[in-house]
Amino acid sequence: MDTKERPYILYVAEIIYLQISEIKKKNPEYSNIDAIENFIGSENYKRISSGKFHDEWFEKLKKNSFIDENTKKKIPDETLRLLKIQKEMMIKQLIQFPDLYYTKSHFPLEISQRAFNHLWRICESYELWCKETNQKKLIFLNIID
Repeated sequence: MDTKERPYILYVAEIIYLQISEIKKKNPEYSNIDAIENFIGSENYKRISSGKFHDEWFEKLKKNSFIDENTKKKIPDETLRLLKIQKEMMIKQLIQFPDLYYTKSHFPLEISQRAFNHLWRICESYELWCKETNQKKLIFLNIID
C-alpha cells in the first residue's frame, strides 16, 4: 500500500500491523497475543521505540523537501507536527528496559504491559481504519471481530 491510499499518520501503524501479521503467518499456532509479544524486542520494535525510525523517516522527507513521493504535494506542517507527536508517544509507550519483560512469576511488568497494550490499540486502530475505508483485504489479525 502506498502513501496516497492512507494518511501519513497511519504509516507506522501499518508497518507494525504488517510485521505482527507476518509473525503470525509464519507461526500459525500463535495467537495475536503471541505475535505481538514476539514483535516486542524485534529490530523494528527497537527502531520505533527508540525514535530512530521516525528520525530516519523525517530525514528522508527533509531531503525530499517534504514533498510526498506519490502525490508530489508538500506534506502539510500540521501532518509533520502530528508525526512528531506520534514519535514522542511511541517512545513513551514502547519504552525499553532490556531483560525486564517478565517478572519471575511470568507476568509482564507494568512497563511491558503498557507497551503490549499500546501495540494492541495500534492494531485495533489500523483494522478500524481498514474497515471504515472498505479495505478489508488488509485485515489479517481480525482483532476487531
